[in-house]
Amino acid sequence: MTAEWIRWPANVVARFGGEPVAFGGDYNPEQWDESVWHEDARLMRAAGVNLVTVGVFAWSTLQPAPDRWNFGWLDRVLDLLHANDIAVDLATATASPPPWLTTRSPGVLPVDRHGRTMAQGGRQAWSPSSQVYREHSLALVERMAERYGEHPALALWHVSNELGGHNARCYGDASAVAFRAWLKARYRGSIHELNAAWTTAAWSQTYSAWEEIQPPRVTFTDSNPTQVLDFDRFSSDQLREQLRAERAVLRRVTPDVPITTNLVLFDAGKNMDYSSWTDDLDLIASDHYLRPTPDAHVELSFSADRARGLSKGRPWLLMETATSATSWRPVNPAKRPGQLRRDVFSHVARGSDGICFFQWRAAKAGAERFHSAMLPHAGADSRKFREVTALGAELGCCAEVLGSRVVAECALLFSEESWWAAERESHPHNGLSYTESALTWYRSLRDAGVTVDVLPPSADLSGYRLIVVPMLYLVSDDDAAAIAAAADAGATVIVTYFSGIVDPLDRVRLGGYPGAFRELLGVRVEEFAPMVEADSVEIDGVTGPARVSTWHEEIDLTDAVAEARYVSGDFAGAPAITRATRGAGEAWYVGVELPADARARLLGVIATTTPSDGGLEVVTRRSADHDYVFLINHGDTETTVPGSGADLLDGSVHEGKITVPAGGVRVVRLVR
Repeated sequence: MTAEWIRWPANVVARFGGEPVAFGGDYNPEQWDESVWHEDARLMRAAGVNLVTVGVFAWSTLQPAPDRWNFGWLDRVLDLLHANDIAVDLATATASPPPWLTTRSPGVLPVDRHGRTMAQGGRQAWSPSSQVYREHSLALVERMAERYGEHPALALWHVSNELGGHNARCYGDASAVAFRAWLKARYRGSIHELNAAWTTAAWSQTYSAWEEIQPPRVTFTDSNPTQVLDFDRFSSDQLREQLRAERAVLRRVTPDVPITTNLVLFDAGKNMDYSSWTDDLDLIASDHYLRPTPDAHVELSFSADRARGLSKGRPWLLMETATSATSWRPVNPAKRPGQLRRDVFSHVARGSDGICFFQWRAAKAGAERFHSAMLPHAGADSRKFREVTALGAELGCCAEVLGSRVVAECALLFSEESWWAAERESHPHNGLSYTESALTWYRSLRDAGVTVDVLPPSADLSGYRLIVVPMLYLVSDDDAAAIAAAADAGATVIVTYFSGIVDPLDRVRLGGYPGAFRELLGVRVEEFAPMVEADSVEIDGVTGPARVSTWHEEIDLTDAVAEARYVSGDFAGAPAITRATRGAGEAWYVGVELPADARARLLGVIATTTPSDGGLEVVTRRSADHDYVFLINHGDTETTVPGSGADLLDGSVHEGKITVPAGGVRVVRLVR
């Protein structure tokens, strides 16, 4: 393991020799009779499990009443796991408060934007601004840390669970008070400064006292966009403060035990500014559940690359994924044979040094009773458990890969704040999706064999030969300058439409679009020209002939050349895609929404990539001594690539070419 990654769980027991890939999942013994526990331990050993998460939703079991604690069962569980060489990622159990707390103190419960108080009976039934919740949750954390801080099974602390996954925005009175305090700190106690920042002169919203300010609850019309953006920031910070408060207790009592929490990097994770949380974590852990779409593996790769980006290239931990079906979608399809293996190795290929599932044993009752598990309802005599056991053995063969770095020369910039602001109401085209814009470019890069680091705009961009900036609607002056400096230093930068439009207060940058990137790109746009669904125009040039829809605009060249032009429509003859030389690099502007084939041709010119069908996923991890190439065949035909080396999974030796079976996986230690 690299010296810089010293906070990786130290006592995950090596069951296959060397340092093991962490392998296991959420374990909920409190839901089962104690007689089942010993069978669980036996089957975990059979499956190669070496790390389990315990206690995530156990608060009401640990503290069944305000003055009564019940730790005996957890003592026995941890002792049993340790006796079977299984390490524990111990949750602080603060994810969901017990009914006695919300009954005694209903102000703990969150309130939605319509003013409705959410009831007890689900999960995460707490307001991030509730001081009563904070007090009781930290008392629980202190008890947990003092009791288990020196237990030999403890490998890792797991703060709460998917912080903000359901309760990220609370609009109640406690949140209103906390929001005002946050605003006072942000605007240095000046109501005048807040009014200027929010442009409250619009629609007669000028405030004369802090007490007049409320959370952006439901209104007849669109809300003040800067107020909403600041509330988004405040809400993320409130969750981060809970993380920090629990972390402070754990660090004080157990200074040598690493601390993490599981981030949700897509869909439900929209509400958190994770890039501001990373310094509070000893390692990055994420959850991922496959979308039920034909190319779901693309979003899987994107989320894995984003986890690695948040981890600054270091190994990270997949804390939760599903062995098969989830349970919360309208239809929850099972994974096809072989899909679980491909999914797992996609995560490992992209830097995960641990694979954990929700959950170990499929629940027989409760809201997630039909969610898949490592040990399904059918029991150990099942295809799924045999797949899981085979995975445990194969991951054990990959120990030498641990600590190695993914080789990536392309950065795709992804900003949570831009995500919030770009998908706000009252925009030129309210059907634009920030995430889908990022995914379309990511998909094209992936299909062309380009490995991508998904990074926040504030990241260090040195060393990347290609930087893609999809729809970065909101950007700071510093981040825009860093992108320009990367181009000047030799990178090729691609910026798409609706980028650089507003500053961090969601105020339009005047003087023409694309605002913060006008000088870098050498272009100026006077007016947006989104298209209604039925409209399209044709362009030609570096992309070849292509028909574009959704968005186009008339581009004036100030210090750039046209690389594609409109050949139909109101802007016929005008530039649609431009290129500007900047120092040792280049800056490209894409002012249209390109179809996939045109985007592939453009990347083929810009990055000298070779378009493919995307069926073969190829990623390289590099250590001081070896390169390891992961080859994952998502297609239904055998494929061959050049290369020589030994497959860590089946021991086969390949000379000159590596053949990957249909639906198969290889992890080859290359001959340098």
